[in-house]
Amino acid sequence: MLSVAAGTRVFVANGPTDMRKGFDGLQGLVTGVLEQDPLSGSLFLFVNRRRDKLKILYWDGDGLALWYRRLEAGTFQLPQMAADQRSAEIRSEELTMLLRGIDLKSARRKRFSLAS
Repeated sequence: MLSVAAGTRVFVANGPTDMRKGFDGLQGLVTGVLEQDPLSGSLFLFVNRRRDKLKILYWDGDGLALWYRRLEAGTFQLPQMAADQRSAEIRSEELTMLLRGIDLKSARRKRFSLAS
């Protein structure tokens, strides 16, 4: 499983991506389409049309790294985006839920406070 620090920015690309793309092709999408810096330390998620394959591109300090996951059953449940929206930013906790198969639309965050 991928380990992500709590403050890491995570961007999910809107729409399907050709999973044949490698480092250079995905880096081109990050700069050209998402208008982000691929060397920023952020994670950039891309999924295929069937949403059963996912690639994450990120800079790990001395080079680009690529993480690839293929589901044997089911699909990745991505956050909803407007058609003209290029990407959505999610929290690192939401990334973990997405990779574990939890639907982000049905997940609810509860805040608890200690009674004094």
